[in-house]
Amino acid sequence: MTVLVTGVAGFIGMHCAKRLLARGDEVVGIDNLSPYYSVELKKDRLKQLQQLEFHPVDIADAPALERVFASAKPQAVLHLAAQAGVRYSLENPQSYVQSNLVGFANVLECCRHYPPKHLVFASSSSVYGANTRLPWSETDNVDHPVSLYAATKKSNELMAHAYSHLYGLPTTGLRFFTVYGPWGRPDMSPMLFARAIMEGKPLQVFNHGEMQRDFTYIDDVVEGTIRVLDRPARYALYNIGNHQPVGLLDYIGALERALGKKAALAMKPMQPGDVKATYADTRALAEAVGFAPATPLGDGLARFAEWFRNYYGYK
Repeated sequence: MTVLVTGVAGFIGMHCAKRLLARGDEVVGIDNLSPYYSVELKKDRLKQLQQLEFHPVDIADAPALERVFASAKPQAVLHLAAQAGVRYSLENPQSYVQSNLVGFANVLECCRHYPPKHLVFASSSSVYGANTRLPWSETDNVDHPVSLYAATKKSNELMAHAYSHLYGLPTTGLRFFTVYGPWGRPDMSPMLFARAIMEGKPLQVFNHGEMQRDFTYIDDVVEGTIRVLDRPARYALYNIGNHQPVGLLDYIGALERALGKKAALAMKPMQPGDVKATYADTRALAEAVGFAPATPLGDGLARFAEWFRNYYGYK
């Protein structure tokens, strides 16, 4: 099967492409290698992907994207390219409009003209906003985003539904919950906290530590994503989370143990656009594909810490 993976140099994109290549699929990858975070890290991820057909294309560039679709004629599309980050959307909203709205519209149009058997796209747990009813279920109302990033992801779900309805495009959205692991993003807490711990700098702990996150290990995310990709649906949405929210201070403690070093903490107020807790109801995913994430946080952080030390040269 030929699979087009957008955002292939990203954290989730690289891991999914690696799994697809390992099982024998032909993978065509595109990425604009955005400088939002380290381009060197993105290029090092690409080096892990032997046999990848790579195109340095921005999904906001409609003609360039269509050329890739016309050439590859993918049987499945895994759309993971996006401008990521809740907090950065407060600083650079235009980037989110271009990548997450214009770019996604371009992907949908290409899928209309070169129809794959299935389009799977990345949504986000952020669509649930400040919903206090936990765990979060796919049937919950998601009409009140608290960041522009979340609003663009909700928009993606609506746009995909319209294309599924109008053109019969089999489409599934995945609401990822706080993904972590080797080759992770430098702007996410595992990397930020690990670097601060190793360098003896204080960790910025928001809402004075009164937060919970449903940390989901990358291998579980890949397994769930590939299983969904292999089972086309007319239109579906699934949570991909660990179904086990962890308190922020407990998470820091687990990271301290994984790194063998204590952290200095700097307590901070709640950040605009942030939410106090995330918690995935994963029953729909389990019923659809027979799998739900379950890697214990301590195990996942141990694997992350080993990679982090090796990649960045910490002793």
